Amino acid sequence: MWKTVACIPRGRVATYGQIADLSGLGRAARQVGRALRNAPSDSEIPWHRVINSAGRISLPKDSPAFNEQRSRLLEEGVVVKRQRVDLATYQWCPGLEELLWQLEG
Repeated sequence: MWKTVACIPRGRVATYGQIADLSGLGRAARQVGRALRNAPSDSEIPWHRVINSAGRISLPKDSPAFNEQRSRLLEEGVVVKRQRVDLATYQWCPGLEELLWQLEG
């Protein structure tokens, strides 16, 4: 699952459910959220690129983690309006070839 999150390109986002599906976890979106929440603090996993299925940042608004996620997304050129990202514009939609090459390594 963390390998899948690591594949999300800069300037793109994926949903928890999308990560679960691409990782072979089926409908385990909440499991993805728990795994990201429990990732080692020194990991380089781009957790900030994962949002909920409505395109919203799931963290409590104005919490330090919310502000960090929003800031990181903005740094990458992802527009965040009212806690929301336009999935039609920014959602990562990997092709089969991209998945095979990136997840293999």
